[in-house]
Amino acid sequence: MTHGPCFHLAVPVTDIAEARAFYGGVLGLTEGRSAEQWVDWNFYGHQVVTHRTGDVRSEPAGHNLVDDHQVPVPHFGLVLEIDDFHDLAGRMKAADAEFVIQPYLRFEGEPGEQWTMFFLDPAGNAMEFKAFADQSQIFAT
Repeated sequence: MTHGPCFHLAVPVTDIAEARAFYGGVLGLTEGRSAEQWVDWNFYGHQVVTHRTGDVRSEPAGHNLVDDHQVPVPHFGLVLEIDDFHDLAGRMKAADAEFVIQPYLRFEGEPGEQWTMFFLDPAGNAMEFKAFADQSQIFAT
């Protein structure tokens, strides 16, 4: 089976067991290759690698105001299908995750209307997941 382009992202974490509990347990990602210092994760068909380092931020470097919410910067994440977005939001709520921005419908009635949510992993890496009813609106202006 061949795949189209996929991204690879290395994410610093402070504890591999904690990363496994969050990325595998809470997010429900499948673990791939691993070693003592890192773990590959199937991030919805993309590769995210959690690398244990001693140099990890405990919070985002800054924020930008978007739609009356303080969006953490930097952050990473994915555009999901709406059902996958709501499934993930439910898993996060069931795990008593602390949201930076609770799941909500952003830009309602405007170009680019989307569901979005932000949260931090245990090492403080900010993550955003979003979903569009109409994926052709991803880059709408």
